[in-house]
Amino acid sequence: MKPQTQLFGLYIPGQSVIHRLPVGAKYLLVLLGTIPSLLAQQWWLALAVLGIAAAVLMIARLPVRLALGFGWGMGILLALIVGYHSLYGRPLVGLTLATNLLACIWLSRVLTMTTPAPVLVDALVAASRPLDWVGLSSERFGLAVALMLRSIPYLVGLSGDVRNAARARGLERNCFASVTPFVIGAVAYAQRTGDALAARGLGDDD
Repeated sequence: MKPQTQLFGLYIPGQSVIHRLPVGAKYLLVLLGTIPSLLAQQWWLALAVLGIAAAVLMIARLPVRLALGFGWGMGILLALIVGYHSLYGRPLVGLTLATNLLACIWLSRVLTMTTPAPVLVDALVAASRPLDWVGLSSERFGLAVALMLRSIPYLVGLSGDVRNAARARGLERNCFASVTPFVIGAVAYAQRTGDALAARGLGDDD
């Protein structure tokens, strides 16, 4: 799995019933699936939500590896969560937290893998219209979300590319060799994005 798709995934066109659901229904599914489970912190509820998330992703007819995979980085994080709580005699707490985290990731993929990014952003802009009543801008909020959706996959991919380049040179244990190129690449990306926004007059204050 590519680093860019390890967490939230990328849109995969399809004709499943999940693809055809209104975007509002998908957002509601994510909220109803994550918030109660995160608040309750009960293992049985976390496991049920995880099963529902997996079932929805399968109903969407998405590639199993892309839909349910989570990459080695997330695997290490989940193992650390379980290991930490097990060390203090609370393995069930660790398993519940790890299960909730994985369920949240899988449910988020119901949105990102079955809905085009512009549709996701348009729905958020429409839901944030009340911001206009208090002097804020729903359009700018949508722009910020769009930039986030674009930037996160890029930065995750950049991190993977830098790590692979360092490994190819035998410098995988050299923190400086990994961090410096990533910081330079991230700053360059931010500058290019800022220049593009300024060229369109989007960086100026009203």
